[in-house]
Amino acid sequence: MSYLMKGFKYHSPVMCKAAGSLFKAHTLKNMLGINEKQFKISRASSQLSSEKANSYNYIVVGAGSAGCVLANRLTEDPRSTVLLLEAGPKDTLLGSKRLMWKIHMPAALTYNLCDEKYNWYYHTTPQRHMDNRVMYWPRGRVWGGSSSLNAMVYIRGHAEDYNRWSREGALGWDYEHCLPYFKKAQTHELGPDQYRGGNGPLHVSRGKTNHPLHQAFLEAAQQAGYPFTDDMNGYQQEGFGWMDMTIHQGQRWSTASAYLRPAISRPNFSVAEKTLVTKILFQGTKCIGVEYMKNGQRKKVFANKEVILSGGAINSPQLLMLSGIGNADDLKKLGIPVVCHLPGVGQNLQDHLEVYVQQKCTKPITLYSAQKPLNTVRIGLEWLWKFTGEGATAHLESGGFIRSEPGVPHPDIQFHFLPSQVIDHGRVASTMEAYQVHVGPMRSASVGWLKLKSSDPNDHPIIEPNYLSTERDIWEFRQCVKLTREIFAQKAFEKFRGPEIQPGNHVQSDKEIDAFIRQKADSAYHPSCTCKMGQPSDSTAVVDPQTKVIGVENLRVVDASIMPSVVTGNLNAPTIMIAEKAADIIKGLPSLQEKNVPIYKPKTLEMQR
Repeated sequence: MSYLMKGFKYHSPVMCKAAGSLFKAHTLKNMLGINEKQFKISRASSQLSSEKANSYNYIVVGAGSAGCVLANRLTEDPRSTVLLLEAGPKDTLLGSKRLMWKIHMPAALTYNLCDEKYNWYYHTTPQRHMDNRVMYWPRGRVWGGSSSLNAMVYIRGHAEDYNRWSREGALGWDYEHCLPYFKKAQTHELGPDQYRGGNGPLHVSRGKTNHPLHQAFLEAAQQAGYPFTDDMNGYQQEGFGWMDMTIHQGQRWSTASAYLRPAISRPNFSVAEKTLVTKILFQGTKCIGVEYMKNGQRKKVFANKEVILSGGAINSPQLLMLSGIGNADDLKKLGIPVVCHLPGVGQNLQDHLEVYVQQKCTKPITLYSAQKPLNTVRIGLEWLWKFTGEGATAHLESGGFIRSEPGVPHPDIQFHFLPSQVIDHGRVASTMEAYQVHVGPMRSASVGWLKLKSSDPNDHPIIEPNYLSTERDIWEFRQCVKLTREIFAQKAFEKFRGPEIQPGNHVQSDKEIDAFIRQKADSAYHPSCTCKMGQPSDSTAVVDPQTKVIGVENLRVVDASIMPSVVTGNLNAPTIMIAEKAADIIKGLPSLQEKNVPIYKPKTLEMQR
């Protein structure tokens, strides 16, 4: 109990009473000769008292993009007690963001992709459709989760993604019921409008660089026949424009900054870091708490209302399976007692795959020189001093969405432009002046799964994304390369364009492009959909539209794993929206709704652009 008193700031007086009752029982036994039976009764009642002391209304597992939102919103009610458990460390050192600059300096984002300190550092199985490559999947293991590791791109997805969710069984999750929660979360620096929020904890800024390569990219896209969109999160996703970013006053604005720190002083809120939850506790099919490891000790903590899993698309299904919820046959093979046969757990795994098309730059204006040691020190010192300069952006400030071919109703290809060269997730230093676009399909037909490797919570699960397993996916990637080359060939790039680095001019035929994709495509870090939301009658669904795990009581999942299908864009903004909406559901509040908000549709589907 001592560490609970140190680490958790709630309920400690009751714990002291519980400890005192144990001491009194022991003394009475020795001094007054109470018989053994009476002592056992006394000890049992003390244990019950202790368990009650060590209980909360809600336990949230995972202080990531969703968990921080839930912890904040649920503790707005002073009568609700919440315990937030995170496997990783805090995102500050001695309370300082500057001392944890590798997280909070936007330009330093690749540092944490290169080691395991704040990162689960997952890897997939060898991908048989990608030359048996093992793919690297970084995921956040720190306060803020992947919002403390990501590239800070704020993209909501397309309105039709959410209308599709509703058709897939997630009733009440269509666009008119989701848009208000995107707005509730957000304070956009450009102010509120029909699509943007102006009073939420999540600060969002707009790309505003004058860098000539970003300007050239946007000009080239228009020269190629694509529209400029002034807000790809608003009326019109389709086209090219400036990106929104979760950067505020030159600092990464993770959910730890937006939601966790403002709530941390509330007396009804407790948070513990470096705490690995190993099992969900049940009485029959009723969830009553969790078991966890901290400082090498196994502990239990109890929830008298609900346990909410917010570990993300890998950890949430893993914990469900470790706790006996999943495919019964698979669980039995590992000797895990089955609590509920729910075959959809870990299935329906979806991700975005992307490739870098890279061009040598003829002028010394890329980020190559900024990565030289003396310049890196100068940039770092300016950021540490006043949170400004080249360290205050992730440099992914422009991008776009297009349709791959005529007949596609809304965009299915995404672009991020970067005035630099990235090699192996940033784990290998850039070698030349170059610029690149990250490009990939948005609604891949390839679907994978994850399963437990063993019953040991410390073992990473087996991750099988099943990339490029359909002909449609292969065709879409060919289009990605061809359409990117077309943009890079426009007049706007004439004064900057050197030889193509990747794929390279020798790669021209469909067969050569396909081989390049197999060798060079990588995850865009958007795993999702492994605890699919749907109707209880759907045998593949894991949670219902109220986010409750089907077949058990008092257990929810709230994170990217409950998406029925992956959205058109990055996943951080949708995950925050999911948690905002789920918080209202948990509180028993009616859903916010905004009807008849206009959304752009192409004038004709007979043309690709």
